[in-house]
Amino acid sequence: MTTNNGFDLLHAHAQRLQGMDIPTLLAAEPDRVKRLALKVGPLYVNFARQTYDRTALDALLELAARRDVAGGFARQFGGERINITEDRAVLHSALRGDVGTTPVALAARAEASAVLTQMGALVKALEAGTVTDIVSVGIGGSDLGPRLVADALRPASGARFRVHFVSNVDGAAMQRTLATLDPATTAGILISKTFGTQETLLNGSILRDWLGGSERLYAVSANPERAAKAFDIAAERVLPMWDWVGGRYSLWSAVGFPIALAIGFERFGQLLEGAAEMDAHAASAPLEHNLPVLHALTDIWNRNVLGHATHAVMTYDQRLALLPAYLQQLVMESLGKRVKLDGSPVDADTVPVWWGGAGTDVQHSFFQALHQGSSIVPADFIGCVHSDHPYAINHQALLANLLAQTEALANGQDSEDPHRQYPGGRPSTLILLDALTPHALGALIAMYEHAVYVQSLIWDINAFDQFGVELGKQLASQLLPALQGEAVEITDPMTREVLAQLR
Repeated sequence: MTTNNGFDLLHAHAQRLQGMDIPTLLAAEPDRVKRLALKVGPLYVNFARQTYDRTALDALLELAARRDVAGGFARQFGGERINITEDRAVLHSALRGDVGTTPVALAARAEASAVLTQMGALVKALEAGTVTDIVSVGIGGSDLGPRLVADALRPASGARFRVHFVSNVDGAAMQRTLATLDPATTAGILISKTFGTQETLLNGSILRDWLGGSERLYAVSANPERAAKAFDIAAERVLPMWDWVGGRYSLWSAVGFPIALAIGFERFGQLLEGAAEMDAHAASAPLEHNLPVLHALTDIWNRNVLGHATHAVMTYDQRLALLPAYLQQLVMESLGKRVKLDGSPVDADTVPVWWGGAGTDVQHSFFQALHQGSSIVPADFIGCVHSDHPYAINHQALLANLLAQTEALANGQDSEDPHRQYPGGRPSTLILLDALTPHALGALIAMYEHAVYVQSLIWDINAFDQFGVELGKQLASQLLPALQGEAVEITDPMTREVLAQLR
């Protein structure tokens, strides 16, 4: 795709750097490893194995300045209606701190704090009762964030609650979950922003019937009246959210109720504090030392300048195994757009395909393609300096693999046998958490959130709507009666034939 979005100079730099591999860049810039490293709170991030040099990075930073990234942060944190297609503010930062100081932002912060107090009271009441298991029902942003954080931070033993997540409308998911539980000691949480999501309503009905009623059902919704009415849930067990919180940005809100039950309310607060620290950094750090900005510009370089169509995330901590799936939604739902804010077509490719998995398992699956395949896949490698488990040699081996893989991908290895040659030149960013604490995970997720927004500013697209997910759901609602035996006019010939086969 041709570009006229300020990328011409960047393409010239890419041409200049052709033939200069990553070891050569490291040798040409003796300060590179330290200069391209940032330590922000519990996160250490190093971009030295990316393929831009100092001059090209300066050009990327100039592009960010021209696109007014700093002003974009100010508008977001201040509560301006930057989600223009839905005429909404974007204030998930207000759920976790007071980086925004405008009246709009402060009012949102006050509302969020009140709901947080309400949620804490519900957690305390459940802890005092006989419930041992929680079934959380939601999908998309109502599931992926809570599922990731609860899985990553739940204690190895001694948790007060076992929290189970059901998202898929496939009845097998609910059947398998409920088969292991006792309705007498189980409570349910139904999470849906609109409370019109088909998957959540169907699974919620199964759960309510299995529990024998709604006495141990809770709900989280931006439409609390509908939630209470649809499932006969008492108003005090319904937690609100707001239209200024997008679903995939909502784990910091009452959508995080299952997180607080899985890891404890105090630790949920620490998660919010970590995100708030990253908010403050994004709002105040100059572009050249701003971690989300540098991460976003690196992604722009790899996507728009070098043309790489995918991006991998490798988590060298098993507890972060769900992070790639979470980031798929965060990044691809936010940036999967083909028109700009004014409705005109984009003039540069937008989001690549995000994917990945947990090391060291993935080294024995798709790393062959990363090392010797014909496509270059830029990657984030994420690890933890300290572990919580007592098996020191395992953690040392894990970190050795993390470091070895990034080195091998970047540097490669010559061989007279072409089958054993590693071309190298595969760029990666190294991200290390001091330890996998709630604070550190909050900072990491917030870093990715802000990097997504920066990319949207560069591409002039809206990162906060998701109209692309609606058409398929609308068609499914129209086809459901046909599958139930009703006479429905079907205009698509393929669908009509498959329905006949299904009948």
